[in-house]
Amino acid sequence: MSEQDQQAIHQRLDPDLQDRIEQQPVISRTNAYQGRVWNVVSDVVDLGGAGRVTRDYVQHTGAVAVIALRGDAGAEEVALIRQYRHPVQAFDWEIPAGLLDKPREDPRVAAARELREESDLDADTWNVLLDTFTSPGATSEVIRIFLARDVHPAPAHDFVREGEEADIHTGWLSLDDAIEAVMSGRMHNGPAIAGILATHVARQRDWATLRPADSPWPEHSAYR
Repeated sequence: MSEQDQQAIHQRLDPDLQDRIEQQPVISRTNAYQGRVWNVVSDVVDLGGAGRVTRDYVQHTGAVAVIALRGDAGAEEVALIRQYRHPVQAFDWEIPAGLLDKPREDPRVAAARELREESDLDADTWNVLLDTFTSPGATSEVIRIFLARDVHPAPAHDFVREGEEADIHTGWLSLDDAIEAVMSGRMHNGPAIAGILATHVARQRDWATLRPADSPWPEHSAYR
């Protein structure tokens, strides 16, 4: 191992580090698969000194999800839903979520719609909890997870649940028990895990790290 490599191993990173959003030149793009919800594209990308590579990935519209909380400080409960997810062959516990498939729809409005349709809830207080690349080597999806508080039952609406959603099971779990379910390996849904753990951290910090509900959308996303 060279001295330069050894130095790199022990390099200290800037505590204020952040992702660098910088698309590399795309030499060509073809549509490898046309799906009903999203497509698979094949890009030839110029990585400079590393040469050109071909990468196939799911071209995604983006999505939103919601951690809905109720209860007194220190004894909060989170709203969870369970539905069948065929790719992983499981009835997994999730948080309300949905695609950003309406052109230029406000993400917070979309999140409120999904919360209402999937759990029959509304909320008066909204914040951005976190943004996450769900699987950056396989899909362009960015999902924004909102924190919804001051939750109350939603008015009657005309949305009819179909398919997997027709058998959704909904309920409330204490945030502390949800954290235990995550850490013990009893929950596996990525956005739910990220949202539950981020909510735990935000509560420890007295909610001071929450962002406004209208915070700018991640710049690289096709949705912005």
